[in-house]
Amino acid sequence: QVQLVESGGGLVQAGGSLRLSCVASGRSFGNNAMGWFRQAPGKEREFVAAINWSGHTISYADSVKGRFAISRDNAKNTVYLEMNSLKAEDTAVYYCAARQFINTATVRNGYDYWGQGTQVTVSS
Repeated sequence: QVQLVESGGGLVQAGGSLRLSCVASGRSFGNNAMGWFRQAPGKEREFVAAINWSGHTISYADSVKGRFAISRDNAKNTVYLEMNSLKAEDTAVYYCAARQFINTATVRNGYDYWGQGTQVTVSS
């Protein structure tokens, strides 16, 4: 089992920045690829970014490329999502996810463990 706890969400103006963190506990974090997803009201949960076990393979949704950056610190069991140039359409609940494999996935059912989510609201 892996437990995931997100933090760092909040209210920010358009053009601003936020850094989300996700701390994992329960088993060896270094063996898990990690991902960030988001869900806006009335919409499906969608892929945002993913990072493999070593941090050397990263994927992004087209909508966030060039603005968001995912990273991880295996010594701290933590994955981060740095979000810059935020837009109103980035408003959503952001979820951290872990999968039982070292390689990344970009689909929701590729992940086995989920956090409770953190709200990000971007005012225009």
